[in-house]
Amino acid sequence: VQLQASGGGLVQTGESLRLSCKASGINFRIYDMNWYRQPPGKQREWVAGITSGGSANYIDAVKGRFTVSRDNIWRRAYLQIDQLKPEDTAVYYCQTRHSGADVWGQGTLVTVSS
Repeated sequence: VQLQASGGGLVQTGESLRLSCKASGINFRIYDMNWYRQPPGKQREWVAGITSGGSANYIDAVKGRFTVSRDNIWRRAYLQIDQLKPEDTAVYYCQTRHSGADVWGQGTLVTVSS
């Protein structure tokens, strides 16, 4: 079971990014997928998730700017981030739960310059 996150980069305030998480080794369509982020010097926090049925949830701080989606054919989860702010600077991780254990992608760094 493997998750591979990509799509991060250095952007300016107000720009957008789309993060991607590619899953392998699982029947992707039956798994809930989550996105977390860890800002420099801070703890990792959950920011968004999408259920196997396609229902999305977000923390209040990102509602209206973050959009989580999935493509079950290509076994990918996505996190669209619009109107990026410096406080969005973090390593972003995708996560799911398999056989009772958390599975994490390697993280992708998003840096937002002011």
